[in-house]
Amino acid sequence: MLKAGIVGLPNVGKSTLFNALVANAQAQAANFPFCTIEPNVGTVAVPDERLDQLTKLSSSIDTIPTRMEFVDIAGLVKGASQGEGLGNKFLANIREVDAIVHVIRCFEDDDVIHVSGSVGPARDAEVINLELGLADLAQIEKRRERLKKQMRTSKEAQQEDAALERIQTVLEDGGAARSVELGEEEALMIKPLGLLTAKPIIYATNVSEEDLAEGNAFCTEVINLAANEGAETVRISAQVEAELIELGDDERSDYLEGLGVSEGGLQSLIQATYRLLGLRTYFTTGEKETRAWTFKAGMTAPQAAGVIHTDFERGFIRAQTIGWEKLIEAGSFAEARNKGWLRSEGKDYVVDEGDVMEFLFNV
Repeated sequence: MLKAGIVGLPNVGKSTLFNALVANAQAQAANFPFCTIEPNVGTVAVPDERLDQLTKLSSSIDTIPTRMEFVDIAGLVKGASQGEGLGNKFLANIREVDAIVHVIRCFEDDDVIHVSGSVGPARDAEVINLELGLADLAQIEKRRERLKKQMRTSKEAQQEDAALERIQTVLEDGGAARSVELGEEEALMIKPLGLLTAKPIIYATNVSEEDLAEGNAFCTEVINLAANEGAETVRISAQVEAELIELGDDERSDYLEGLGVSEGGLQSLIQATYRLLGLRTYFTTGEKETRAWTFKAGMTAPQAAGVIHTDFERGFIRAQTIGWEKLIEAGSFAEARNKGWLRSEGKDYVVDEGDVMEFLFNV
C-alpha cells in the first residue's frame, strides 16, 4: 500500500487535514504544539469514477478501489534533528513512508498560534527541510564511518561510499538527496538508510476557504519554492476538508462548486502523489468484483500481473486487454470482442493507464 507521511511545523493544520482525509481517524486536532503524541495512521480509498462505470457494466457484486495510507507525524521544530521538540522519534517515522506531504500554513488567523510568531511559508519550509537534511547528514556520517574498514577489500563498499560522499556534499550545501543522480546499483545500496531528503515531496498549501479557488501570495511563495526543487504542490483547505465529511455526495458537489473548485483536497493530493511517484492504475472486472490495481509506469504485462500475485507473473501467458473507455463504449466484453477491440497482448506489452485486463497464466 502506498504510504505518505504528513509533516510540517506545529499548528499548520496537519492533524485537521489528517482527520478529514481518513474521516474515522482519531488524531487529536488542537490549537497547541505536539498534540500528536504518536504517529496516527489511517487508510483511504483512492477515488476513481471509472470503477463505478465498470462495476455497472459487469454487474459486479463488489467494487474494490486501491487504498493509500496516510501517517500524521507530530509537528517538527527547529533543532528536531538534535532532539528538540519531539525530535528524532518522529524523524524515524518519516523514514518508513514512500512520499512526504509537507503542509505549509498559508492562512492568517490570530486565534491559531504560529510557533514563529507570523506566517512565512518559505521560512517554515526551510526549517523542516533543514532538519530533514541534518538528520540525513548524521545518518550518512555514521554509515561512512562503518564503511571505512570494508573499503579496503570491497569494491561495493567503495562504490557505496562514493555515492554517499556525493550526497553528503549536496546536503552540506543545503540541497536534498533526491537531487543527486544515482545509478541503479547505487540507489539500491543506499536505500536501507531511508534518507529523508531522498523521498519525493509534495508541498500542500493550507489556505482558508476564501482562498481555495485562487490561492494567495503565500501559495505563490510555495509554488516558486517547489518549482526550484522539482516538487509537486497542491492547494488544500484542511477546514473545508473537515466540513466535507458531514455532507452527502450532492451537497458536497454543490459546496465545492460554490467555492469555485471541482474536487476536494483528497483527490488532488492523491493525484499529485501518483504523478510524483510515477504510478498508474489498471482494472480487472467481472461478475464477482471490479477492482483497481496500482502499478509503476513502464511496467510490462507480466510485471503488472505480478501486482495481483507473483504466480501470475511467473506463469504469465498473455493478457486480454482493452482501454476502459472502449469497453464502456462497447457495452460488454462480448461486443468488444466482436468489434475487434479486445486485444491479446504478450510479455512485451507495456500496460497503459486505464487498461482493463484479464490475465491468462500457468499455475
